[in-house]
Amino acid sequence: MANVNPNLRLRGLLLWWRKWGKMDWAIAATGFSTIVFILTYLSRRLPLPLDPAATALTTDNLVGLTLLHNATDRGALCLDGSLPGYHFRKGFGSGSNSWLLHIEGGGWCNTIASCLERKSTALGSSKYMDHQVRFSGILSHQSSQNPDFFNWNKVKIRYCDGASFAGHPQHEFKNGTKLLFRGQLIWEALLDELLAIGLFNAKQALLSGCSAGGLATLIHCDDFRERLPKDATVKCLADAGFFLDEKDVLGNYTMRSFYQDVIQLQGVAKSLQKNCITRMDPYKCLFPQEIIKETRTPIFLVNPAYDFWQIQHIVVPDASDPQGYWKRCRMNLRYCNPSQMEILLGFRSSLIKALSDFQQKKEGGLFINSCFSHCQTWMAETWHSSTSPRINGKTIAESVGDWYFNRNMVKQIDCPYPCNPTCYNMDFT
Repeated sequence: MANVNPNLRLRGLLLWWRKWGKMDWAIAATGFSTIVFILTYLSRRLPLPLDPAATALTTDNLVGLTLLHNATDRGALCLDGSLPGYHFRKGFGSGSNSWLLHIEGGGWCNTIASCLERKSTALGSSKYMDHQVRFSGILSHQSSQNPDFFNWNKVKIRYCDGASFAGHPQHEFKNGTKLLFRGQLIWEALLDELLAIGLFNAKQALLSGCSAGGLATLIHCDDFRERLPKDATVKCLADAGFFLDEKDVLGNYTMRSFYQDVIQLQGVAKSLQKNCITRMDPYKCLFPQEIIKETRTPIFLVNPAYDFWQIQHIVVPDASDPQGYWKRCRMNLRYCNPSQMEILLGFRSSLIKALSDFQQKKEGGLFINSCFSHCQTWMAETWHSSTSPRINGKTIAESVGDWYFNRNMVKQIDCPYPCNPTCYNMDFT
């Protein structure tokens, strides 16, 4: 790392991003966005080469991969038939009976072709997963970085099914593709294994996830609550998982159409709330706006009002901008002209409107900042540090802690862009 210019590495990855976007943007959406985020941060903040102390700290944060032990017997397998995995770090001290689960993000696959592409990556096969991953931000064991949850048992759940852990084998194709749609089975088998190694004795628990993992958190939130002791404090946190059913700049419902394909391909409707799918088309029940209406377990929503993933794939997907009018704006908000900013402000207004009923729920929590970002809980720089994004002086970590431990009601909604100088705003140009 010391001999590689992060800006050159970032440029190469951005070219890779554009190529995948034309093939099928869903295959690597969130996984790549997190890579870009950290490289951007490194290029701006970290000295090169890394000093020995920083290297030692990085090594200490690495946590090994565990493959799900009973997955084969239960048929709980990744898209390619490999074993699902997770990373586990044992809690200590007062956190020994407290558990934090974090579900990895990474978009979805909505066609046979995109799922076949996906199964040759870490988002569809444990064969390609890193054997060790860094635990930082909400997963950190350092009190300075993670003041309220640092000593809890921590689990990072790897994502390898392509449907937010909600696919069903009845919808698998047996025509030679060898694709397995076992997301729901993976979720159930994983939870059983974690219960067996100590989760069953939890006094406190928080299910969290980023992007597609945030959506998975919302889908499975009540089930998570039901599987844990009745006297345990159980809550859920969705980070950048509040995807909107909005028209793009050409008037097309791109995300709606995409979710319809995911549901049809992987049989996701069976994992959605029964009351919802009896009232409306199942694709509507995959949008968080509907999920949170009937979820009984307390939820905290972390979301940037200018979510770059949603701007680039819901508001202005590639197909909606053939002349490149939005090219620079969708990569960096600084290059948006007044009419473009008006449209993006309308997208922010749609988010706030979609959350209007949720804001009235006493047990619910919100942190909606005005940043051009995506997932913000998994890195110290955005979760909790001296330079983290803040609303009313509070970091995301402080706000989530206040909510979880009932220290304060937390309904933090930022003013419109560019009002918040503490934001980390992505630059893809």
